Amino acid sequence: MSTPHGNRPRLRARPLDVPFHVVLVEPEIPPNTGNIARLCAATASPLHLVGTLGFRIDEHSVRRAGVDYWHLVTVRQHLDFSHFQHAFQKESAGGRLHLFSAIAERSYLDAQFAPGDALVFGRESVGLPNELLEAHPDRVVGIPTLGAVRSLNLANAAGIALFEALRQSRALSDTFSG
Repeated sequence: MSTPHGNRPRLRARPLDVPFHVVLVEPEIPPNTGNIARLCAATASPLHLVGTLGFRIDEHSVRRAGVDYWHLVTVRQHLDFSHFQHAFQKESAGGRLHLFSAIAERSYLDAQFAPGDALVFGRESVGLPNELLEAHPDRVVGIPTLGAVRSLNLANAAGIALFEALRQSRALSDTFSG
């Protein structure tokens, strides 16, 4: 079936030489991880899955879920957060952590993002572990909300954060149709 836009060129930007990393600590809901995987594919950002997942990501499970872009995502799995940190420091020397939490006291808009940094998000039900937030209090940021909701959807929060990081790094400044 043809879409109204067919094969027309899409608005694009060139990938960063040093990408941002999106980190999900013990994600629980497959559609959120699928949406974030698509976000990572669209931005050439590696996706790190840390700890126990609330679902399977083998080829059969991903295909059955209709995630047809999984092959476009660089996915890295880590046993726990310390294993992630070790791998991240080797891969992105100088990259900083930005821990996203609904209970943060500082806005993500006050953070300074740089290519190579990691945007870290916790479980949908409880967020990041308190021990992790307490170990890095100067790295914790949140996305302010105007309404009385407890927090934003994980995939929405990751999209907001990653595109702000890309904006700050001027990765979206040079666009083209392609």
